Amino acid sequence: MTVTLEVAEGVGTLRLHRPPMNALDVATQDRLKELAEEAGRREDVRAVVIYGGEKVFAAGADIKEMQAMDHAAMVLRARALQESFTAVARIPKPVVAAVTGYALGGGCELALCADYRIAGENAKLGQPEILLGLIPGAGGTQRLSRLIGPSRAKDLIFTGRQVKADEALTLGLVDRVVPAAEVYEAAHAWAARLAQGPAIALRAAKEAVDAGLETDIETGLALERNWFAGLFATEDRERGMRSFVEEGPGKARFL
Repeated sequence: MTVTLEVAEGVGTLRLHRPPMNALDVATQDRLKELAEEAGRREDVRAVVIYGGEKVFAAGADIKEMQAMDHAAMVLRARALQESFTAVARIPKPVVAAVTGYALGGGCELALCADYRIAGENAKLGQPEILLGLIPGAGGTQRLSRLIGPSRAKDLIFTGRQVKADEALTLGLVDRVVPAAEVYEAAHAWAARLAQGPAIALRAAKEAVDAGLETDIETGLALERNWFAGLFATEDRERGMRSFVEEGPGKARFL
C-alpha cells in the first residue's frame, strides 16, 4: 500500500510509502482520501500524524503520470485530486505534519492540510508548479495564501523557489524546526498530548477556527457561540470544570 494508517495509543499515523520520493500518483491520492476519512471516523484515533518517512515527506505529484493526461483527462481528475487533500484537511481531530526532506508541490499542499507542521532541519518546501507551466492544483493557491498571506504565497508560487526549514519557519509555513532524526518523535508527542484531551471540544475548536476563516466576523462569532454553548452538554465539560474546582487547573483527565 502506498499509504497506511497505523494506530497506537490514540494517535493515527498516515504514512506515505511510495519510494523513492513518495510521488503522489492517482492511486496514492485515492488511498489518502480513503484513510483520511477512516481516521476521521474511528473512535480509537484521537489525533493524526502525517509522515513520509525519514528521508522525504513527498516530492510532489507523479509528473510522468500527469504528462500523459490531456485537458479532458485533467478536467475529470482535478476535483478528485482536490478532494483527496480536502479529506485530510477535514479530519475533525488535531492533525500534525511531520516533514522531512522534500515537501514540494503536492507534498507541500499536503502539509498545508495539517493543523500544525513540524519540519526537520533538512526540510525543503515549495510550490514549483510554475516551472512546469502550471499552478498548484491541490489547494496550494488557497491554503498557502491563507496561512502565510497573499504576498508571501505569491512569491513562492510565482517563482517556484524552494525554501529551507529556517526560512519556512520565518514565513510561518512551518511551526517548529527540529533535528531531522527527531521529526516523527516530536510530531507524535504533539499528537499524543492532544489525544488525551477533550475530543469534542478539540473538534469544536478546529471547526470554529477553520470555518470562521472562510466567513465574516459576525458569522464566525455565531459559530463560536453555538459551539461554546453546546459543549456545556458534554461530559468532558463537566469533568474539566469539576477537576478545576477540586484539584486546580490542568489536571483533568478526559479518557
